[in-house]
Amino acid sequence: MTPSTTRPLALVTGASSGIGLELAKQLAENGYDLVVNAEDERLDRAAAALDAGSDASVLPVRADLRTAAGVARLHDAVRATGRPLEVAALNAGVGRGGAFLDIDVDDEIGIIELNVISTVRLAKLVLTDMAARKEGRVLVTSSIASTMPGTYQAVYNASKSFLQSFTEAVAEELRDSGVTVTALMPGPTETDFFHRADMDDTAVGTSGKDDPAQVAGQGLKAMEAGDGKVVAGSVSTKASGVANAVLPDTVKAVIHKFMARPGSAD
Repeated sequence: MTPSTTRPLALVTGASSGIGLELAKQLAENGYDLVVNAEDERLDRAAAALDAGSDASVLPVRADLRTAAGVARLHDAVRATGRPLEVAALNAGVGRGGAFLDIDVDDEIGIIELNVISTVRLAKLVLTDMAARKEGRVLVTSSIASTMPGTYQAVYNASKSFLQSFTEAVAEELRDSGVTVTALMPGPTETDFFHRADMDDTAVGTSGKDDPAQVAGQGLKAMEAGDGKVVAGSVSTKASGVANAVLPDTVKAVIHKFMARPGSAD
């Protein structure tokens, strides 16, 4: 589509599949033009589908956000549109299951680089622009995993705990600034996350999962309302969020072990 001069502009990272693709679809349906990002070849297909399925203008930007250069390239592409960024959905993330001592350290560092460092870098850039205009909304995909020690997903859960704390702190700093920051906290969702994380043989990997469209819709609703955070998904996921608020960490670590231990699906 030809870029609009009237539709607001939204950025979605991790937009080639899963929750990110659903966020992009619903933003397009709600009147936004899009800049969409991922590092894999599926992005072009996703962008073409988004473009064909809506009146939105869709600009795909393939960039590896694990690098500072990739983050800068994406932000430069947003600024090159010459349009203010109204919404940024910082959704890109990756996980890896297994015992900490069994996983290659470079894989673990890659989780930190994408989930944590890239989000901080990109949030710094987009929030600086928004704060200068005194308007804008940011949605950060955290996880219900942020509320529990991640036995057999130690680095992933820790990365989400960082994001949760970071998002809530920045949201408070920006209170009354005209800019809002919301943490989206999904539970297990029907995406390719568990397959890519090498968790197909785990209890959580083979369990029933939430609809990514439902998760995305609840996240965007919370973002539009300016809420600080939302546990998104099914009733059971929301119940887990309530339980995690009161259970001791030692208990949650044991529960997570039985969910994520390799071979636990047997």
